[in-house]
Amino acid sequence: MPIQVGPCDPWGPLELCCDVPDGVEEAEVVRWSAVASEILWALSGRRWGPCPVTVRPCRKKCADSGFYSFQAGAGTGPWIPYIGADGVWRNASACGCRTDCSCTELCEVYLPGPVYDVVSVDVGGVVLPEASYRVDAPGNLVRLDGDCWPECQDMAAPTGAEDTFTVTYRWGLPLSPGALAAAAELTCHYLKGCSPGACGCRAAKNLTRLVRQGVEIEMPDPSVVYAEGRTGLPLADAWLSAVNPYGMSSASRVYSPDYRRPRVQLWP
Repeated sequence: MPIQVGPCDPWGPLELCCDVPDGVEEAEVVRWSAVASEILWALSGRRWGPCPVTVRPCRKKCADSGFYSFQAGAGTGPWIPYIGADGVWRNASACGCRTDCSCTELCEVYLPGPVYDVVSVDVGGVVLPEASYRVDAPGNLVRLDGDCWPECQDMAAPTGAEDTFTVTYRWGLPLSPGALAAAAELTCHYLKGCSPGACGCRAAKNLTRLVRQGVEIEMPDPSVVYAEGRTGLPLADAWLSAVNPYGMSSASRVYSPDYRRPRVQLWP
């Protein structure tokens, strides 16, 4: 998966919980909603979508990982003879993988996720019907029509050409009502504090105690609030605590030197 530096689109539609200040145009509302979305996306672990991506996958083979399926029947491709630990010759299939919970081999490719949905699967210029595949957690695209995914493809050829294999899908967690409410609250905060004529974004950042005309006000240190990955707003911070209680900067991942990630075209 390419490095994602922000949400693919501003979160929405938002129902703002405030009155837009006078003189603020719609373009300003859109701009600050995009800022709020980017900040909440980063503070909540960079997992929210859905964002479209097109990949050129590499099919998983049992022989690549050193795990072989022990069976004597006909398979879906070439067989590799080997001697088992008991000294008996067997054939290992290199075209699919069979786990301890499956009676048959599964032809599958891995899609980095979380996978929201699959838009299209193109094999050699032919778009497969949705009934010919499914997605199993954590992101395995499984072939169901009796065929198998291509063993290799022409990476120099454009998408949809002969000898190509392309999957277009959307990744990322769906935006919940809490996420949209948090974005709306933070957008209102920026509109009131950063729009022309306002003072919120220009206020003293280190002010924690104010005494005036016999009234004393204690305020939290903004630097401490921001260092803890919070915004200082009750609804936004409650949502962040619920979805990212340990303040993770991104979702955890396990990397393997034996795994080849799908190729993603970045330019043009």
